[in-house]
Amino acid sequence: MTTIWKRKNSSLRKEIHLSRHDLFHSIKIGLASPEKIREWSYGEVKKPETINYRTLKPEKEGLFCEKIFGPTKDWECSCGKYKRIRYKGVVCEKCGVEVTKAKVRRERMGHIELAAPVSHIWYFKGIPSRMGLALDMSPRALEKVLYFASYIVTKVEPECNAVFVKQILPEVEYRELKSEYGDQFEAGMGAEAVKKLLKQIDLEKESEMLKAEMEGATGQKAIRVSRRLEVIEAFIQSGNKPEWMILDAIPVIPPDLRPMVQLDGGRFATSDLNDLYRRIINRNNRLKKLLDINAPEIIVRNEKRMLQEAVDALIDNGRRGRPVTGPGNRPLKSLSEMLKGKQGRFRQNLLGKRVDYSGRSVIVVGPNLKFYQCGLPKNMALELFKPFVMRELVAKEYAHNIKAAKRKVERQTEEVWDVLDEVIKDHPVLLNRAPTLHRLGIQAFEPVLVEGKAIKLHPLVCAAFNADFDGDQMAVHLPLSIEAQTEARLLMLSTNNILALKDGKPITTPSQDMVLGMYYLTLDRKDEVKGNGMVFRDIDEMMHAYGSGFLHLQAKVGVRRYKDEDDKRGKIVYSSVGRFLVNEFIPQDLGFVNREEDPYGLEIDRVVDKKLLGTIIEKTYKIHGNIETAVLLDHFKETGYHYSTIGAISISMGDVEVPEIKPEILKKADEQVEIYEDTFAMGLISDEERYEKVIEIWNNATDELTDEVMSGFDPLNNIYIMADSGARGSKNQIRQLAGMRGLMASPSGRTIEVPIKSNFREGLSVLEFYMSAHGSRKGLADTALRTADSGYLTRRLVDVSQQVIIEKEDCGTDEYIVAKAFTDGKELIESIKDRIEGRYSAEDIVNPETKEIIVPKNTEITDDDAELIEKLGITEVKVRSVLGCKCKNGVCAHCYGRNLATGSQVGTGEAVGVIAAQSIGEPGTQLTMRTFHTGGVAAAADITQGLPRVEELFEARKPKGLAVITEIDGTVEIKEEDKKREIVVTSKDGEAATYNIVYGARIKVKNGDYVEKGAELTQGSVYPQDLLKVKGREGVEQYIIKEVQRVYRLQGVDINDKHIEIIVRQMMGKTKVLDAGSTELLPGSLVDNVDFKRANELAREEGRQEATGEVALLGITKASLATESFLSAASFQETTRVLTDAAIKGKEDQLQGLKENIIIGQLIPAGTGTRMNSKVQLGLSEKLKENFELLENTEKVSKNMVDLTEIE
Repeated sequence: MTTIWKRKNSSLRKEIHLSRHDLFHSIKIGLASPEKIREWSYGEVKKPETINYRTLKPEKEGLFCEKIFGPTKDWECSCGKYKRIRYKGVVCEKCGVEVTKAKVRRERMGHIELAAPVSHIWYFKGIPSRMGLALDMSPRALEKVLYFASYIVTKVEPECNAVFVKQILPEVEYRELKSEYGDQFEAGMGAEAVKKLLKQIDLEKESEMLKAEMEGATGQKAIRVSRRLEVIEAFIQSGNKPEWMILDAIPVIPPDLRPMVQLDGGRFATSDLNDLYRRIINRNNRLKKLLDINAPEIIVRNEKRMLQEAVDALIDNGRRGRPVTGPGNRPLKSLSEMLKGKQGRFRQNLLGKRVDYSGRSVIVVGPNLKFYQCGLPKNMALELFKPFVMRELVAKEYAHNIKAAKRKVERQTEEVWDVLDEVIKDHPVLLNRAPTLHRLGIQAFEPVLVEGKAIKLHPLVCAAFNADFDGDQMAVHLPLSIEAQTEARLLMLSTNNILALKDGKPITTPSQDMVLGMYYLTLDRKDEVKGNGMVFRDIDEMMHAYGSGFLHLQAKVGVRRYKDEDDKRGKIVYSSVGRFLVNEFIPQDLGFVNREEDPYGLEIDRVVDKKLLGTIIEKTYKIHGNIETAVLLDHFKETGYHYSTIGAISISMGDVEVPEIKPEILKKADEQVEIYEDTFAMGLISDEERYEKVIEIWNNATDELTDEVMSGFDPLNNIYIMADSGARGSKNQIRQLAGMRGLMASPSGRTIEVPIKSNFREGLSVLEFYMSAHGSRKGLADTALRTADSGYLTRRLVDVSQQVIIEKEDCGTDEYIVAKAFTDGKELIESIKDRIEGRYSAEDIVNPETKEIIVPKNTEITDDDAELIEKLGITEVKVRSVLGCKCKNGVCAHCYGRNLATGSQVGTGEAVGVIAAQSIGEPGTQLTMRTFHTGGVAAAADITQGLPRVEELFEARKPKGLAVITEIDGTVEIKEEDKKREIVVTSKDGEAATYNIVYGARIKVKNGDYVEKGAELTQGSVYPQDLLKVKGREGVEQYIIKEVQRVYRLQGVDINDKHIEIIVRQMMGKTKVLDAGSTELLPGSLVDNVDFKRANELAREEGRQEATGEVALLGITKASLATESFLSAASFQETTRVLTDAAIKGKEDQLQGLKENIIIGQLIPAGTGTRMNSKVQLGLSEKLKENFELLENTEKVSKNMVDLTEIE
């Protein structure tokens, strides 16, 4: 069954093919012919009137006419002769209105018959002008004709050679020629003439001519010809006719989509579209009248021009000339405006909608919640679960019918609360905190009813939401259907989201007070404390003694421990009371202690800081799974809070001790600076050298002082405890409290050479305070700008990668990448272990010493394997990567490797593209915006860093501070002559390449170095397009990944390579056709790599000539717009351009990405929505019933709760 889906925008036709399940398989867009427009219409709108201001009834034949668009009241005709549903479908003979539902006024269209044809501004004005290309005319000439400034020749008799078809004639010239040649040629102006010309085009013939022309064309001409060919081919293949770009009739969109509402003062507010339509109708009617009375040509012509302008304003106001304005000089919103931008139809209403069953409130901490719970205010819960409560009230016979139940709920009687408790029991809710930067910004929890009006949040999930309790608000959503509840339960429950997406490390690591408590509990005391040396028969006895006040928490005691139930004897182990306590709930098989050698020792017998907590959680997750980890996290939370209270750690002024040696260090530094100042004064060194030395001296002095401060701390000093445990503060902050603040940067980013010698304990002088203010202000300004930039980057990343989904298990490709550690000079950016763990091997990985196979081909490299490989000194490993995956739209599980969020193999249907975009975008806010200045001289290459650098790489732009790269392998020779410097690279076969080096660039290579092609000769950044020419596809891929990694690693953010690889894969996904051979491809066009290969395979089989092409590197914005799906591209940027293009080409969107499916409102083809996975949904609802009796009873939980790894 095929339905036509009518689109609001005039002259676009959409066809949708429905499958049996009411799912769309594809959606097609095209030009609407005048016949089509009339076919859609329910009647012609002839009058500009809207509604009668006295009766408030729609005027007949006006813009709101009931006869055309349907009745304003359900089942009631206009004159009131037929009322009630029983007359359904009757057309009233008096007023001509059909008796039906009023909502047809949202779908019935009308039309306006134009007295003269007009052109559609999208096709005439867009860049490139499609009408211009079809006619082979310049848009400038076309404009003159369309707006009645010049004549155009439409027909020439063979004997006349004074003029030619499509010649532009000014008024005077036309008159002269007409008087001389009379009927030997025809010329006209306006859309009518253009329509004649468009009708005359013989597309097939034109196409053949252009293809022939293409063979010999070069340069600008070739570009022009290929553009024309593209448009002509588009018309041939889509079945659209060129003359449809000219409109004879205009569709009028349904009145409820351009409503008119009465305001309080009796005035009316109306949609701008009504004004625009009204202008068209007025001008059209006037033109009809003028034509009827045979008015002078000049007047008619003016009226036609005004009609053309009125139609332009309706379709795209302001595209040509001054926009039409309404009251108060505000430009009216045209149809195009309705689609564009953040407030347009696509982004505002189709990609994001408001939902019901939701609420929002301030969050407060809920320290006594379990990891999978959240506190929901009673009143909010009652409102959210209202229908459920009402149903239950009727079922339990507390109320006779729904109405009574509703009254009870509104009065909040006692039984309502009892019922609410039951309803809520197995129904998870979703919590979301804006901005949702990654998928952990929405998680599911089991609600627990709380008094008050604030939502209670578990302190450990704050990191994932990036939430704190200084007034943040969160939204609650209620999953309604059983499938939604199941997915919330199985996939979104907080216990399933313990690991971060970007690097697979736990994101729920305890922080602040919890860390402090754990650190205090496991502290090592050297001094005598109460109860040192006592020995106990078991933990319980020790706890009894502690509770009775005989022991200090940090006392060294002996306790007998047993290795298992059968062990009767055990062994006395010595450690502190706190450490025994901690080991009670930490699993004893995490591998910190070798159990073969030491079966009795404590697993954690050292001081526990934040880092160690992270490691414990990671290991517990790997060995015991998420349930056990969730239980452990709750233990950490309770123990941490409890003992940080008992430790009562606070700071006082006395805790900050300034080292006595400070004046001495400062004096020494001052003396050294003095020496350099003198040397400079004597002219022995340049100002630049002096400046660099002074900075170096002060940095060294600051470091020396910091070491003094840190070494002078007593291990039990409160400030030291806080910093050392990782609870709050850092070495850097302690330096500023007790050492000196050191050097500051000026607003331009250059370091000021006068240091701040005071610290906060002593207080700053006025000048010092002033100097330190620069940095603080810059920091605040930076943060504000960064947030917006980072959000925009994330949006582009999501758009370019949203259709990358795990398609199948294994694509069977032979391609691989050679993974080796990323280094930059001496500095390690990323180790080989980080690069290979969790990937699949592309060949057998062999131990170089024993020759045994560590990892067989096509097997996942585990963390232990990776560690072993690094230990053995293997420097290069061939691994599978998404860069070499053969799938067309998505990627396969083996090329992708491990799913970082679960630590197990990735399942089919996982939306890895969106995950990649979120993982790169989410830490974006932490990156600096600074452009670092290399010591003041501007020419010495300002290197862009931080967020702008990431953006520059992903957009494949030409960087600031370009590095010179060599195009051949060879040996370097640096020549410095008086006026210029150059580097000559000579290859083995004597070929030489010379590169001029600008003054001020820093040379990276030395005389006699051997360089490979693509190597950087000077410092700076490489332009990826140049690298592509020199090193080819792999070189660029590796360069972009390495550079992006460098930016993030410098800021201490770990991101897994595979996320960046997915984005790079999307950037390199197209091929530019150079020569089409005898394939159907168009030369100069961009085609998908897979399609290019397929076209060539076909040509090879049939023995025809293959096409040649080169890999294109597109920035992420370009790549998003070049996607096959027009819906995805149109909802991203440049909406009108994308739709114009798609309509002419008659594009069909196969709905393969996520965005397209959201736009037309069906399940996204990922996760449980993949077409293959409909079984999963049934399976899930079955599993739901078995697995979740999980509430208070944690023992039961760990046995019954599904481990996510099994499901996939």
